[in-house]
Amino acid sequence: MLKSGQINLDDSFILTGPQTALAELKNMLLQFHFVIVIAEKVHYTITNSELNLITSCPETISAAIFLKERQWIPSTVLTMSKVLESRANWRRPVLIEDDERKAIIGILTAEEWIQTLQVENKKVTAYFHTLAETVNDAVTAVDQEGKVICWNTTAEKTYGINRENIIGRKIGDYFEAEDVVLHRILNEGFPVRQAYHRPDSNTHVLINASPIIQDNSIIGGVATEHDITRIVRLNEELYGSMPQLVHPEKPFSSIIGVSPEIKEALQIAQKTTSAEIPVLLVGEPGSGREMLAQAIHYGSLKKNAPFLSVHCISVPSGLLEVELFGYQRKAFTNEERVGQAGKLEQASGGTLFITDIDRMPFDIQVKLSDYLEHQSFLRIGATESVQTQTRIIASASPRIDELVQEGHFHKDLYYQLSVIKIDVPPLRERMEDIVELVQKFIREFTIKYKKTMPNIAPAVMTALLNYDWPGNVRELRNVVERFILLNDGMITTEHLPRGIVNFSQSIHTNDIPSPDEPLVKNKDITIKDEPLMIEEALRKTYGNKSAAAKLLGISRGTLYNKIKEFGLDSNS
Repeated sequence: MLKSGQINLDDSFILTGPQTALAELKNMLLQFHFVIVIAEKVHYTITNSELNLITSCPETISAAIFLKERQWIPSTVLTMSKVLESRANWRRPVLIEDDERKAIIGILTAEEWIQTLQVENKKVTAYFHTLAETVNDAVTAVDQEGKVICWNTTAEKTYGINRENIIGRKIGDYFEAEDVVLHRILNEGFPVRQAYHRPDSNTHVLINASPIIQDNSIIGGVATEHDITRIVRLNEELYGSMPQLVHPEKPFSSIIGVSPEIKEALQIAQKTTSAEIPVLLVGEPGSGREMLAQAIHYGSLKKNAPFLSVHCISVPSGLLEVELFGYQRKAFTNEERVGQAGKLEQASGGTLFITDIDRMPFDIQVKLSDYLEHQSFLRIGATESVQTQTRIIASASPRIDELVQEGHFHKDLYYQLSVIKIDVPPLRERMEDIVELVQKFIREFTIKYKKTMPNIAPAVMTALLNYDWPGNVRELRNVVERFILLNDGMITTEHLPRGIVNFSQSIHTNDIPSPDEPLVKNKDITIKDEPLMIEEALRKTYGNKSAAAKLLGISRGTLYNKIKEFGLDSNS
């Protein structure tokens, strides 16, 4: 931060040789602050305050004899860029040399250098303390002895300790040594990132801490502590217990699906209910992974045991390990042991559903893998292992295979989880399920909001069937809830989000009649079944022929031909 322009150099000097007589040297000192005697590339600096030493000697002797008799100490010659880096002999003034011309441009005395450093130190300290007060985190800095040298306002509020009471005191006077990250920093010298800490029963923080290193020695440490108490409490409220999405007695009947992909997923899931092994559900968010996890649990012998969930995205990484494994440590105010069981322990005998496990930090993946192998783990801060039997069901995005290959997901954990791997298809790949899902959600929300069953305009169903549903079943459910709340008897496209309507309008196609196109590809269905299938599709889509054609998997032109062929005009 120190710049050359901030240092005051004295340029009142003159250069001379070693043979200069003291009489002449005396006259020079009366005109300049300094005389620099250069002898064989060694520079000797005489100040005008040392004039009395010259006066006491014969005027005829040379400067060289005078300097030798007095054992004069040479001056250090430095460029300005080297002043901070070099160890100059400050018993004599330092000569500052120009980088390019290699000529003396000024003189820096020890007094001026000390004054410059004092000003600079005040400036750096002001920057540091302003920075500490600017951030929203609690900031603590200690010296090499553990004495507090910085304690910002947020730290005062977080811990209830006033700045004047802790500055200059050892931090261990207020907190247990084993719970102070800065103690470990001073002893080990390794930085800490996103470490969870609970200073008291009501406060949760994440700590980042680093040693302060100077000349390869640790001279202190600084830590920032981010208060996540509100996040923890909000997470407990939102995810403390996942809402029950399936009927506990008939869990799989709650999941709607007629597409081959979802049927295959349900068949595999039903077979896993009698097993104790982990299950990995792979699919996009909102595709129904949560419902499938609950169906597996409530369809098993563990249905009366706990079903808990941990969300790897919603929980800060430093807190996630505590959420899973719990913690055990001393309190700050007494010697009693305090702790909290993690979800893995709380769900003992039941099921723990870990969502988006591919977003779990790698070090926690390793610890979870170790649990799956040994059925035991250590709480954070504990020395005794906890034995528990908890079934793990995890969900992950379709990218998990790629993450394993890239080394970003722990291979052992992946293989432990994927003994039973179930692919949950996105809604856009099972469009034939949309009609039934819409009807289910309509029934759900008319009951919830005490509304009458609405009429649905055919254009609405067409728009819903045309949309690609990036948010999957969850997005469809939200859309249905929206139009049930907004409707006054008839659901029209005005009750749909504009994006869905625009998307539907953008994919208009000209269907070419294809009378020979088969209605279904299943050879077990005969021509006699086709009229019934068409009538059922038209009923489900409220008479919308475009939607019915999409549901049947045929073109609109083919549907018109089939309606005419079977004489269904009056029924359509």
